[in-house]
Amino acid sequence: MILKGFSYKVGDDVNTDYIISGRYKFSISDIKELARHIMEDIDPTFYSRLKPGESFLVAGKNFGMGSSREQAPLVIKEAGIVGVVAKSFARIFYRNAINIGLPLIEADTDKIMENDSLQIDLENGTLKNLTKNTVNNISPLPSVMRKLLADGGLVEHFKSHGAIKL
Repeated sequence: MILKGFSYKVGDDVNTDYIISGRYKFSISDIKELARHIMEDIDPTFYSRLKPGESFLVAGKNFGMGSSREQAPLVIKEAGIVGVVAKSFARIFYRNAINIGLPLIEADTDKIMENDSLQIDLENGTLKNLTKNTVNNISPLPSVMRKLLADGGLVEHFKSHGAIKL
């Protein structure tokens, strides 16, 4: 699976309340409306600058820390972000994201700048920064995770196959 898009950069320790503010999590049930408020407390223009289907969220260390609310990865996916690249992820966020089919890539993000054009090959383990003409090796995702992502997440995989078939 190859992913392409432009980078939208945030820093270290972005918690789930920064991804989607608590003031919306319980008052808005429509995920499309909720996604319009993504990263609003960090950057009120974040959602309006995204290119749905052509955007990567790029972060530092410990992305998705805090609560285990599924709304955080859901709004990222619903906003049209094709994947999240970070130095590290909170483990519960990582699992929730894979379960809904949101690709997460662990990589050194220091040299990735805002609006860099990226291409990520999940099977072969490469992250190409097309803007800077560089290639970095990343850990390829295990075939089980690639299959879940290709199927749209764990629930969609189960709906398609009637069981877990990896």
